Amino acid sequence: MWVEPILALLLGYLLGSVPFGLVLTRLSGGGDLRQTGSGNIGATNVLRTGNKALAALTLLLDIGKGYAAVFIALQISGGLGVLAGLGAFLGHLYPVWLKFNGGKGVATLLGVVSALVPTAGLIFAVTWLGSLALWRYSSVGGMLAAISVPIAVFALGEYAMMPMFIGLALLVLWKHRSNIERLITGEEPKVGVKKRA
Repeated sequence: MWVEPILALLLGYLLGSVPFGLVLTRLSGGGDLRQTGSGNIGATNVLRTGNKALAALTLLLDIGKGYAAVFIALQISGGLGVLAGLGAFLGHLYPVWLKFNGGKGVATLLGVVSALVPTAGLIFAVTWLGSLALWRYSSVGGMLAAISVPIAVFALGEYAMMPMFIGLALLVLWKHRSNIERLITGEEPKVGVKKRA
């Protein structure tokens, strides 16, 4: 009875735990991404290396691994998608390969949401991109997008998924706590704006 759910969770975790940003920057000769900028392994920090194409690829792969985990699990059973998505998100945040110190989960969450509730995924993407365009803070866009998910699934009548998405949104906020502190002090960097020397 528990074999398939455990395997779905494990599959999601293993897919989610692949640190694409770190792997790609090393393969491109960019060194250890954790020694650059914020030290995060996501696309925004890859962008700080100056390689826009690599940042875009990291973003797509981080979204893709969340989507793929859910998609694969859904082919086995409709009830396994949520578990695989949860596993992928937790794998990105807490990958065993990096001593459980991973990314902030925004892109992977977009992939998970898009696979489970496509309309909520669209709302997520619009919120993320719209907030980023308006304020130029990657962290603000990511946090608002994560918060939009439980609101969207509630509006869409997907009540059973609300507890999980509330929990995942809270984890996104928790992983952004240093960003929140910098936003309060006015020290949070904007995307595409270089700091003055």
